[in-house]
Amino acid sequence: MSERPLLLVDVDGVLNPLGRPSPEFRRYQCHVEGETYTVYLNSKHGTRLLALAVETGAELVWATTWEHWANDWIAPRIGLPALPVIKLPPNVRGEFGELFKTPAIAEYVAGRPFVWFDDQVWAADEDYLRAHPSVGDFLLVQVEPGAGLTATDLDYARNWLRDLP
Repeated sequence: MSERPLLLVDVDGVLNPLGRPSPEFRRYQCHVEGETYTVYLNSKHGTRLLALAVETGAELVWATTWEHWANDWIAPRIGLPALPVIKLPPNVRGEFGELFKTPAIAEYVAGRPFVWFDDQVWAADEDYLRAHPSVGDFLLVQVEPGAGLTATDLDYARNWLRDLP
């Protein structure tokens, strides 16, 4: 198994800001299972995430409720290749207050170091991950959902990854 660190990426609130997007974002209509979603995406996000992955030797992975649809609708619009996808359970808060994604992420990482970009990670998620036996070093980057992923968020991850043993 590869020991490369992982870069786990959410879509809504991270790549698709929930607030009023800046002019760098372009509006798209995505059609998923009979529903139409409006998303705002910045093509620079793909370039910046790929650069971070190359610079740090990390592997990009989708950690989003978009699941495989992120490869169909999000990745090509921001210049990312198809990425591995973490299969997520239904959207229900966990027993200890953790985000519904957190147990699936704990299983997926299997001891590999990781950075998780999400707008809904909190102290309960950190506590859950620290207590889980299959989780090693990690950094939770709580992205401000109104603005989405910023250069500051990426620099924070870059610095943490560079400091890994």
